[in-house]
Amino acid sequence: MRKLAVVEAPSVLGLRPTGVEDLPAALLGAGLAEGLGARRAGRVEPPPYDSERDPATGLLNPGGIAGYSVALADTVGDVLDHGRFPVVLGGDCSVLLGTLLALRRRDRHGLLFLDGHTDFYQPSAEPAGEVASMELALATGRGPRVLADLEGRGPLVRDEDVVALGFRDAEESAGYGMQPLPPALHAMELHTVRALGAAEAARRAVRVLTGDGTGAGYWIHLDVDVLDDAVMPAVDHRQPDGLTWQELETVLRAALTGGGAAGLTVAIFNPSLDPDGTLAQRLVDCLVRAFDSQG
Repeated sequence: MRKLAVVEAPSVLGLRPTGVEDLPAALLGAGLAEGLGARRAGRVEPPPYDSERDPATGLLNPGGIAGYSVALADTVGDVLDHGRFPVVLGGDCSVLLGTLLALRRRDRHGLLFLDGHTDFYQPSAEPAGEVASMELALATGRGPRVLADLEGRGPLVRDEDVVALGFRDAEESAGYGMQPLPPALHAMELHTVRALGAAEAARRAVRVLTGDGTGAGYWIHLDVDVLDDAVMPAVDHRQPDGLTWQELETVLRAALTGGGAAGLTVAIFNPSLDPDGTLAQRLVDCLVRAFDSQG
């Protein structure tokens, strides 16, 4: 049975301070740590937010995100060193860089990327310079070096070691001129997940991530906007459709089976759009059930 540890990572350096920074407090307040039987492994505070886009890179807060990623990697690495499974509560999706840096310091790992968006923008195509719209590109070594080559270890994950599952932004991203996903990256759009069924799609994803025999495992990144907007409206970049709660739970259960998963990020949930706490509780229940399936 996994020993879990919660790391709070309330950074919105890659987005903006709209309320996403309160995600850790909301989920912990809804009983996540108790439900998971997890210890609290600390909180990594971000530096001050700068709303001015960096002229050299076209990004918001590139230096702040680079420094924060190193600090988060140190904390996640300490959790891993103590034999625990880190559950990292963002913040925005830029916290993925710190979690992957922790793994990259150790070995080659994979990434299961559960997100309603592909987040593969280049700075010239991202309207506001938000790293939370380009973290997958940066993690695979594309973009300004300050973030695409953290500690000289870029890419943090190889194209062929990534499965992006459940995204539904192809038309929107093409309209903005986002660079295409590389052919080696395993892309499973929402319509593909629906055609296969969530259970089969998840099994195929896990086979990709564990099929080369390296045994190093993979990180699970959950942006809650992968969920259907009708059941999860508490996100900043809304779009129609998405996974049902049951489909998400099915995918997470499969990803957590067999010991291949090395950690989990939860990002983008905005408690300010959930005034009565109903959605926070529903999200906690989903996560707890997914982990409970592991026995």
